[in-house]
Amino acid sequence: MSMRHLHSSSVLAPIAGLVILGTAMAPIAVAQQQKSAAGTVAPPPNDPRLPNVVVLATGGTIAGAAGSDVQSGYTSGQVGVEQLLNAVPQARKLANLRGEQISNIGSQDMNDEVWIKLATRVNELLAMPDVTGVVITHGTDTIEETAYFLNLVVKSDKPVVMTASMRPSTALSADGPLNYYNAVAIAADPNAKGRGVLVVVNDWIHGAASLTKTSTTAVQTFMSPLSGLIGTVAYGTPEWYRGPVGKHGLTSDFSVDKATVLPRVDIIMATENMDGALINAAAGAGAKGIVIAGVGNGNMTDIALKALSAQAQKGVVGVRSSRVTTGQVGRNVEVNDDKMGTVASLGLNPQKSRVLLRLALLKTSDPKTIQRYFDEY
Repeated sequence: MSMRHLHSSSVLAPIAGLVILGTAMAPIAVAQQQKSAAGTVAPPPNDPRLPNVVVLATGGTIAGAAGSDVQSGYTSGQVGVEQLLNAVPQARKLANLRGEQISNIGSQDMNDEVWIKLATRVNELLAMPDVTGVVITHGTDTIEETAYFLNLVVKSDKPVVMTASMRPSTALSADGPLNYYNAVAIAADPNAKGRGVLVVVNDWIHGAASLTKTSTTAVQTFMSPLSGLIGTVAYGTPEWYRGPVGKHGLTSDFSVDKATVLPRVDIIMATENMDGALINAAAGAGAKGIVIAGVGNGNMTDIALKALSAQAQKGVVGVRSSRVTTGQVGRNVEVNDDKMGTVASLGLNPQKSRVLLRLALLKTSDPKTIQRYFDEY
């Protein structure tokens, strides 16, 4: 272990301040900060030498709590943003921090209302000249979708850094505190500017267009299988590898405001013996677009493909993606997309294809134009 790792071990204080190696402890922040007359923890005064970072909390496992430090069951969204900030006081040495609670839900319950609220607030904050960057805490289940959505609608090149955890704040070896610390470090780093929305988890820096969750329980769950990492970060010290993939931020054609209503797009998984019933049902339920998580190179049975093509003739945009973890879905390879009126997702997985398609449908339902969006983003 390097000396840097030894000196930085205090970063591992648990978010809720409950467990370190099985020993109950009060939050470190309480010992290091003075209490106000009302009994609440008073934040330290801003240091003019430090950048200003705003932490937006949405819930998730990083804000979760369990009845036992070794209990696998837990409830997401139990710890508030102020507890998070106070439990990792070392992060205040990196930036002047303040927090806002956008929501406090498990990310399996993420929804359009929170997305629009979050995107609106991020744009408001980044438009302020004294705000350097934003950190967003989120659950792991849908963080890749939220990250990609924000990547397309945030109108700034300032850092937007998302982070999460696989273990709740009360766990024996909670991963949230260090993830949060590293996220603050990246948001405060001038070199993070212009790289789009980033996701910092388990020492790795992912781009919003590339990461995906690969394990239901492992701490090293996130991978960027096609384009690789944006960089790494070790106890707040980043190493940058590359820039983002695709148009984003200030170069993006997409935007949302408080009045935006995102169109319905459904994902249907291709299987053996698949018929067109679910495709037709999705269109009947009001879907303006359908993403097929196809087998192999975005393939599906002939009967399903004909059903998707028939719906495309009625104005329902069909996108062929793949249920396979890596590889691109090529246009006009095994499926004649020109003839069928379908769109090839290229490097986007089904969940990200759905995000892009929903935003594209705010502008057009023309498959050729939407294919161009998939080419560019």
